[in-house]
Amino acid sequence: MAISTLTLMRFLGSRAVFTATVTAFLLLPFAAYADKYDDQLRALLDEQGIYVPDSGLPAEPDADMILLGQALFFDHELSGNRDIACATCHHPTLATGDAMSLSIGTGAANRGALGPLRQRGLGRRLIPRNAPEVFNRGSTLWRTQYWDSRVAFNNNELAPHPISSPAPIALPSVITNVLAAQAMFPVTSRDEMRGAVSDGNELAIIDDDDFQGIWDTLADRLLAIPGYRQMFSDAYGIDDADLDDTIGFGHAANAIATFEAEAFTFLDSPFDRYLEGNSKALSKSEKKGALLFFGQANCSQCHAGPLLTDQEHHNLLIPHVGPGKKANFKGNPDDSGRFMRTAQLNDAYRFRTPPLRNVTETGPYMHNGVYTSLEKAVRHHLDIVVSFTDYNPMKNLKQFEAISPWDPEFIAATIPGDLPPLDKKLSKKKIKYLLKFLKSLTAPDLHKRLEATIPESVPSGLPLDIVIPDKKSKSKKDDDDDDDGKKKKKKKSKDDDDD
Repeated sequence: MAISTLTLMRFLGSRAVFTATVTAFLLLPFAAYADKYDDQLRALLDEQGIYVPDSGLPAEPDADMILLGQALFFDHELSGNRDIACATCHHPTLATGDAMSLSIGTGAANRGALGPLRQRGLGRRLIPRNAPEVFNRGSTLWRTQYWDSRVAFNNNELAPHPISSPAPIALPSVITNVLAAQAMFPVTSRDEMRGAVSDGNELAIIDDDDFQGIWDTLADRLLAIPGYRQMFSDAYGIDDADLDDTIGFGHAANAIATFEAEAFTFLDSPFDRYLEGNSKALSKSEKKGALLFFGQANCSQCHAGPLLTDQEHHNLLIPHVGPGKKANFKGNPDDSGRFMRTAQLNDAYRFRTPPLRNVTETGPYMHNGVYTSLEKAVRHHLDIVVSFTDYNPMKNLKQFEAISPWDPEFIAATIPGDLPPLDKKLSKKKIKYLLKFLKSLTAPDLHKRLEATIPESVPSGLPLDIVIPDKKSKSKKDDDDDDDGKKKKKKKSKDDDDD
């Protein structure tokens, strides 16, 4: 088998250690550590229904299914040109994203390179939207996927499938959750994984709207590999002789979703431990930030519920960069967001609220990565009109090739009237508290635990993406670093005592 059980044990064992640690903590009398902020904060959390979400996994996840999903997630075999994997844009070493404003898909000039090191191939275009992190996506609370929610539970008994998607009829019946449904579509995208017609691979020459043909061809490709035949047989309990008539790409997508839910679910951040009753899990500064987040600053009006997203769509006047999804009536690149799915004018330039766990590690931010700084992304919300009109890509983007013409006047005409009121006068100190709270959403030893999810090889025998250790990993920064990355003096700060 291409992926050893030792690899599985490595990341399952890592999770077990942290689970045991959290359980031990919960046995302590944390009520004794409550301070003057706790009553107010816990009242807000109760009122807004904030709790630790579920993982979406059974008590004893299927190890064979996880191993299959892990192999598929990291294998370039899933792409038309065999040069990109799911992991290329959602890599564990880059906090399940790619650390780029806009991703570079198939046809990269330096195959196997990750993140900012990746170079666009001749004649290739950037992916129009930022590759989101994939933390905690297995939770049963998720009802949508993608920035425009083009994959979502539809609550329509007359629909051909309970999940709406770009393939409403072709989506296999074996797909029962939105995470697995999402995994069906990157392989159909020419820019992301399938390739251009001129590439000549057997996936690229299929018509764009023939989803079934693409998925069937990809399933045949996988089943031609002995290692995958064995893994599908083990995961689904199907005899080898019956695999060709039974296994489709939907079975692969289900395995990928199971792996993602197991490998990338982290529910032991300081904030999660606080939600479980540990009043000492958050510092006073983090509690002040939480009080702002769930109170005065109104962040939780959109970053709501256990997932810290309302899964709704909002127009925050995000500046446009990149190739866009299509041209507007002026012929300039444009991405009108949810409008492209609904054709409702009030959905123009609306994008789904992102979740926030591990957010300090997952930049760049917004649907097109226009901010590489979390603080700048937060400040954008304080006055979206000023932030929009004053935006300077040269000061905010590291990926300068993402800059393209856009129409600020055209987009500004869509300013919504339904945004929740935000406090435009938040002081620097209060923003600092907000950022401290956001940091408390980061799981302990996150990067080390993520690295344990990477296999040593995959059944196709194709090389894995090149991992270059980052010696300046955010997870290794001193907890006493300030927001500019400069060391603070160790003397007691007044911040933890004033209101």
